[in-house]
Amino acid sequence: MIKQKTIFFTLLALMLTNSTAIQSQELKEINNIDGNWHLRVLDGKEVRRARAILDFKSNNMYLEGFNGCNRIWGKLLKNSKEQFYTKFQSSKMDCRQNIHRYVSKNLNTTLKEGFTITKTKRYGVNGITLKSEHHNLFFKRMGE
Repeated sequence: MIKQKTIFFTLLALMLTNSTAIQSQELKEINNIDGNWHLRVLDGKEVRRARAILDFKSNNMYLEGFNGCNRIWGKLLKNSKEQFYTKFQSSKMDCRQNIHRYVSKNLNTTLKEGFTITKTKRYGVNGITLKSEHHNLFFKRMGE
């Protein structure tokens, strides 16, 4: 009985590992992610209330949106590590609450330092993950 349980849990772990690998695909171009994306989770913390949104425009490699406190916009570039980054501009409004300050600061850091984009399914939701050296951000496409 113990051997059967061990085999069962080993097979289950292998199936889950393989399904995660299938559901995760790093993108080298942004063509497949045009449109608006709502930030749901930042470094494992639920941050939907901050209402941060990114809008990718692949035809001119442009990014605009809202970082929780301010509107942002700028050209998307690639660094030598094949990561995307932007030297964006933003409006200059004060943040209302701690959640907005937290999201704004860490989203800005991610966009400046360089990030990879991976199509992922997390928390039962299809979306994308932006991963930089210091942060991990999960976005869901708006309207889906």
